[in-house]
Amino acid sequence: MTDVKITRALLSVSDKTGLIDFARALHGHGVELVSTGGTARAIAEAGLPVKEVAELTGFPEMMDGRVKTLHPTVHGGILARRDLPEHTAAMARHGIGAIDLVVVNLYPFEATVARGAAWDETVENIDIGGPAMIRSAAKNHAFVAVVTDVEDYDAVIAEMDAKGGAASLALRTRLAATAYGRTGAYDSAIGRRFAAETGEIFPRRIGFAGTRSATLRYGENPHQQAAFYADGSNRPGIATARQVQGKELSFNNLNDTDAAFELVAEFDEPAIAIIKHANPCGVALGKTLAEAHAKALACDPVSAFGGIVAANRPLDAATAEQIVAVFTEVVIAPGADAAALAVFAAKKNLRLLLTEAMPDAATPGYNVRNLAGGLLVQTRDTGHVAEGDLTVATQRAPSEAELGDMLFAFRVAKHVKSNAIVYARDRATVGIGAGQMSRLDSAIIARGKAARAGLSIEGAVVASDAFFPFPDGLLEAAEGGAVAAIQPGGSMRDAEVIAAADERGMAMVMTGMRHFRH
Repeated sequence: MTDVKITRALLSVSDKTGLIDFARALHGHGVELVSTGGTARAIAEAGLPVKEVAELTGFPEMMDGRVKTLHPTVHGGILARRDLPEHTAAMARHGIGAIDLVVVNLYPFEATVARGAAWDETVENIDIGGPAMIRSAAKNHAFVAVVTDVEDYDAVIAEMDAKGGAASLALRTRLAATAYGRTGAYDSAIGRRFAAETGEIFPRRIGFAGTRSATLRYGENPHQQAAFYADGSNRPGIATARQVQGKELSFNNLNDTDAAFELVAEFDEPAIAIIKHANPCGVALGKTLAEAHAKALACDPVSAFGGIVAANRPLDAATAEQIVAVFTEVVIAPGADAAALAVFAAKKNLRLLLTEAMPDAATPGYNVRNLAGGLLVQTRDTGHVAEGDLTVATQRAPSEAELGDMLFAFRVAKHVKSNAIVYARDRATVGIGAGQMSRLDSAIIARGKAARAGLSIEGAVVASDAFFPFPDGLLEAAEGGAVAAIQPGGSMRDAEVIAAADERGMAMVMTGMRHFRH
């Protein structure tokens, strides 16, 4: 079986975008339209002939629409193999007409969950008949075409136009693959929501699904293929952003931009983060975004070249002027005023993303990684350390200014690859050491970066994402003039580290919370 002439279509859609144009095109090819409920009403109101499913089955819709298509007349028409005499004989015996095209998009379960609907409403948005018809049609794709995405309407009509009302096996197979992907994603979302209702964070079986937003030119490297998928959560950020201008975003652009935006979302004050290879090379707070950007850029202006800039406030012209003065790949912010947009427009290749909102750093979710033969799954790091969580470990307590810098630096360290060391002063980073095999190396690198930027760590605080296993990393910071330290604590040598701080008059606080990021 290759081409299949489409003579009867069953349409039952929740999202009615493009429905009438599609139905009109099918009618133009002489296709009999069969439909249910609101879909049938919409088609009829457009002046097109349509037959209610109840006319086929002999049963009315019942139980608030829960039972309407779950009937042998419907599923027999979809599942019957036209090449088997016993199937065609059964159809004739029971008065079952063939259905050649099934058009279904499902109740908006994911959207219902995303807007925080109550449990009863969420359950009512679980589609039953829709997935059954989709799976039936996809299984019988040798004879039936199934459409689950509005985006496929044009492709179906284009092929019918080219083939005299028929659909090819290649198209039907592709549509079937899309259909099973849709029902798989739907069931995954339902399973996760039920697990959440029972308080089970890691159920026995878990599914993660998404809808392809973009096919990328390549992955991390040109020989790798890549795509970006939205998970339907509508969390403000990369998936919801509107690209105002600039070239196509790459795999690395997307990864780095997400890292930058999640970092600035940690702060209530105006904040700027400059990211390179998923690590911050400068982060700062200021009374204005322009002030924050100037302080962030000063931390490492060399690495900032070709970097990503994120802001947690709508951008203004002054900030935009500073940003474009340095070659920048991507800028992301919740908004931008007209003057800022005009500044960016002069840099045609710069990608500008606007999200309209900031993500909540405390929103729960999952981090997922592939391992050989499996998935490594954990909850997102939503940990947040406040002043009341700190324990002063040294003889000298930190000053109010030092305490503010400590909390700032520790929050930045949460977004730096381990082993992470962050030097900060006046709510701005002055040196960052990332991704080293030893904490001492990170401390040395961060101090060296500060010096190359013409900065000093004199009077700065030092934050470590995990405990100091030995005093050496702390001593490196003290030698450069750091006056206070914040770290999780918990090392078997904590006493030695504390003693080293006391000997140098440093203040040190313990957070009791670690922020490894690998």
